[in-house]
Amino acid sequence: MFSGSKQAGAGKTGVWFAYFLIYVVWGSTYYFIGVALEGLPPFLLGAIRFSVAGALLLGWCCFRGEPVFRSSLIRKSAVSGIVLLFVDMAVVMLAQQYLDSSLVAIIASSTAIWIMALDVPMWKRNFHNAATLTGILIGFLGVIMLYIEQLKPDATHPHREYGVLILVFGCISWSLGTLYAKYRSAAAEEVNAFAGSAWQMLFASAMFWLCSFITGDAGHTDLTKVPATTWFSLAYLIVFGSLMAYSAYVWLLKVRPATEVGTHAYVNPIVAVLIGTTLGKEHVTPVQIAGLAVILLGVMLVSKRYSR
Repeated sequence: MFSGSKQAGAGKTGVWFAYFLIYVVWGSTYYFIGVALEGLPPFLLGAIRFSVAGALLLGWCCFRGEPVFRSSLIRKSAVSGIVLLFVDMAVVMLAQQYLDSSLVAIIASSTAIWIMALDVPMWKRNFHNAATLTGILIGFLGVIMLYIEQLKPDATHPHREYGVLILVFGCISWSLGTLYAKYRSAAAEEVNAFAGSAWQMLFASAMFWLCSFITGDAGHTDLTKVPATTWFSLAYLIVFGSLMAYSAYVWLLKVRPATEVGTHAYVNPIVAVLIGTTLGKEHVTPVQIAGLAVILLGVMLVSKRYSR
């Protein structure tokens, strides 16, 4: 899977470890986001998470003597940080007010399909045969299945269909941000991926702080009453979800094809469902399992074709 000149330069061990982080660790963050939201409102949670993570990562880059204050790096990181991090993470957290973390992860697994559909420079290669188009259509069918199921009344989770629509918007935003980071944020040899990640987090945090003050989240939240489980989950999201997994994601975009990196959608929902049903006692319906299977089938079809 990880063959080629790019991997040789990046180091096989580093590539495999980075994939472990975005496959498994990212899958676990859906559950911890849900726990953190029990004590903090969405925008304030995002503001604290990315402020701390971004500042720590930027400080580490400065300590290593990296040129982190280049205007081109800051400017391009601002765009990808807002589109890739702020919009996507905001909608994920907002969606989890309507849906369980397991279902959020299942719907988010369609991201690889969106990357394929929106990767304009690769359209000629991606859409070269019927198998790729079939995979994309199958993936979208899985999302439609899940949306239709959420139209059924549920007293525990009212307006679940809103959560699905919010997530679809987030998947599109994440895909566009991924492709921007791949093609426009700067070449791998010109920009350090970790410095770029730090600036992206800081710009995302600025947007989260702005929204938290506009909505009143920042002024109306008593931090002394936030439960310990929320702080633990926030620490997990900062260290493992942001500092490690997100940095690994941005780095992989520099050394591997964007659609291949998007295959974290294979594993993320499975990890999220396992954690959600065991630790979170969430209920996953047969339709949701079927929808996940359909989406992953589509993802595998398009990714298999792309990797040839």
